[in-house]
Amino acid sequence: MRLIDWSTLDAQGRLDALARPVRRSEARVTDVVREIFDDVQARGGAAVADWSLKLDGFTPRRIAVTPEAVAAARDALPPTATRSLRIAAENIRVFHHATRPEDTPFFETTPGVRSRLVWRPIGAAGLYVPGGTAPLVSSLLMLAIPAEVAGVRQRVVVTPPAKDGGVRPAMIYAAAEAGLDALWLIGGAQAIAALTFGATFDDGAIEPVDKLFGPGNAWVAEAKKQAAALPRGPAVDMPAGPSELLVIADRDADPKIAAADLLSQAEHDADAQVVLVSESRANIAAILAEVERQLGTLPRADIARASLAGGCAIRVRDIAEACEIANLYAPEHLALQTVDAEALVDRITAAGAVFVGPYAAETLGDYAAGPSHVLPTDGAARTFGGITTASFMTSMSVQSVTEAGARTLAPVAAHLARLEGLEAHARAADLRRGG
Repeated sequence: MRLIDWSTLDAQGRLDALARPVRRSEARVTDVVREIFDDVQARGGAAVADWSLKLDGFTPRRIAVTPEAVAAARDALPPTATRSLRIAAENIRVFHHATRPEDTPFFETTPGVRSRLVWRPIGAAGLYVPGGTAPLVSSLLMLAIPAEVAGVRQRVVVTPPAKDGGVRPAMIYAAAEAGLDALWLIGGAQAIAALTFGATFDDGAIEPVDKLFGPGNAWVAEAKKQAAALPRGPAVDMPAGPSELLVIADRDADPKIAAADLLSQAEHDADAQVVLVSESRANIAAILAEVERQLGTLPRADIARASLAGGCAIRVRDIAEACEIANLYAPEHLALQTVDAEALVDRITAAGAVFVGPYAAETLGDYAAGPSHVLPTDGAARTFGGITTASFMTSMSVQSVTEAGARTLAPVAAHLARLEGLEAHARAADLRRGG
C-alpha cells in the first residue's frame, strides 16, 4: 500500500490519491461490453450462449430449485453451513420487513385538498449474484430476500457457473431460503445482456426485467451502465462494482483487527480498493506490518496482494480530517475503529455502510447482520444508498380534491400556469372553480 501524508498534497493531489483503479473505466471494457450487447440484441439466446461458452467455458443452464435439489444440497453441506444460512436469511428478512416503506395517510395541504404517498413493487427484478473466483452466496440472500419482502412478482437470478459448470450446493440452499424457484447459470456482461433484452434457451426463457440489481466486477458494472442508457432499457440499482473499504483507525486501534478488515476486502478482487486513514504514524506502521503477516496465511493471497498494491495508507492531522477524507472518498464500506466511534457517525455524510467500533466487523454486515451488503461504489455513496426494500418499489403520490378545495386552489394554479405561458393548463384549472 502507498504511504501518503495528506498535509503534503494540494487539491489535485488529494483527488488523485483517492482515485479508483483505472480498469474500472478502461476503454477495452466498454468496447467489449458494447460488442456483447449488440450481439445479444441481434441474436438473443444464441449470442448469450456463444459468449458464455467463450468466456466461462459453459453454455447457460436453468437450475430448478426443487425439493429434491434442496435436499441434495442440504446433504452436501455441513449442518453448520445450513444453520448459518438460515440465521442469515432470517436476520435479513427481519430487517427488511422492519424497514419496508409504508403508505402514508392523507395530508391536507389546503382545506379539501388531500395527498398521500403509496408504494408499489416493481414487476420484474434481475438479480446478479457474483460467483467467479468467490461464489457470493450471501449476495443471493441480500438481493432476493429484500425483493421478496417488497413483493416483486418476478425475481430472475443469474450467477456464473462453478468451475465444473454446475451450481454449488450452498447456492441452491440459499435460493430455497430466499423462496426462489430457479437459478440461471450465466455470468458476466452476457448475463446482464440477457436480463436486458431477454433470451430464449433450450430449457427456458428469460424475459426482460424492469430493473437490474447486484454487485460485480468491472465488466458487470459497465454492462449495467450500458443497459440503463438504452432506450426503454432497465433501471439499475446503483454503481456496484468492485468492493471498497476505508478504515479510520486512531492511535488506540487494534492493528490486528484493522489489518484483518483491510484484507477481508482486498481478497475479493484485484480491482478492490482498500484505504487506511490514521493520525498515528506508529499505528499505520503496525497495521501495515500486520497486513503483511496475515497476508502470508491467506488462500487468496495473490488476489489480496494485487488489490493492496492499488490501496493507500493516509496520515492525517487528526480524526476530524480523517472524516473529511471519508466523505470525499465516499466509500462503499467505512469502518470507524476509534475510541469515540459512535460520536463520529454524525460527521459522516457519504458511505454505503458504516461499521462502528472494534466489534462491528464489516464481515458481519457482509453476511448476517441484516442490512443488505449490496452498496454503492466508485463514490456513488454521495448520492445513493444501499439496497433496501424501497429499491424494489416505486412510490406514487395520490391526490384527492373536493369541490370546495378546487375552488380554493384552482385560481392559484391557473395564475401560475399563465405565468409560464401555459394557457391550456390554466383553463383546465379554471373549469374546476365552479360558479
